Amino acid sequence: MPEPDLVLDQVLAEVRGLFREAHLDDPALEARILVSGLLDLEPTALITRGRQAIPGEEIERVRAAAMRRIAGEPVYRILGWREFYGLKLRLSKGTLEPRPDTEVLVDALLPVLREMVEQQRKPRILDLGTGTGAICLALLHECPDANGVGTDISEDALATAQANADLNRLGARFEPLQSDWFSHVRGKFELIVSNPPYIPTADIAGLDREVREHDPVAALDGGADGLDPYRIIANQAFEHLADGGFIGVEFGWDQLAAVRTIFEGAGFVVREAVQDYGGRDRGLIFGLKPGFSGE
Repeated sequence: MPEPDLVLDQVLAEVRGLFREAHLDDPALEARILVSGLLDLEPTALITRGRQAIPGEEIERVRAAAMRRIAGEPVYRILGWREFYGLKLRLSKGTLEPRPDTEVLVDALLPVLREMVEQQRKPRILDLGTGTGAICLALLHECPDANGVGTDISEDALATAQANADLNRLGARFEPLQSDWFSHVRGKFELIVSNPPYIPTADIAGLDREVREHDPVAALDGGADGLDPYRIIANQAFEHLADGGFIGVEFGWDQLAAVRTIFEGAGFVVREAVQDYGGRDRGLIFGLKPGFSGE
């Protein structure tokens, strides 16, 4: 006889128990995220629809996904998407999973864009290493007068970013561009943003299994000291930055001083420092030093 259907409360309890036995850090939260995501339920439905029967094939799908999580695959990789700044973003093998801490950089950059709009400017945004398109698409969503270009060396990432732009009705204002940093970029931009690779090469082997085995290495490896991408951006940004433009970058929690020094040495000055939700240094916004000519 086929196994009888279970109700939602029972399915959630089963997954939570499996995750607890596997010693996941937050089994209750991960169970809620996985079950609600797989069954396409709003989080509140886990409370209000607890007695709803779940068909047997859906139960098996949830159980199979739970086993993938226990084996080390991140929950949002299993779901295939993650929310970022209110946008639903698809993930792929060529993209990093956007993290909530990156939202603080978006928070800090939005007033910059809005001030430009108040000055009757239509900002162009360049997102270097766009991945899922998270930063650029969030800024475009919040600033309808802006247009953006997202660059990446990965064709897979660019296809994912374009799909995310279309999914969130931003495709008309977003252009994917295959480029190794600035190599194929043309023109000037009011805002240049990047969350580049910043992990020192030797440290990648020691990263958490979920990151090491499931995030693309090219999006993690920042060279011997983790700072190679910042040197490239700082040294090449001037010719692509419009008058009165700004640069916003994310970095690792212990890299603020080094990143600041790199950009100041290239003719930029810090306009704002950004901390993440844990109070750690996470980003810097730069403008050009007064009188700097790029020479």
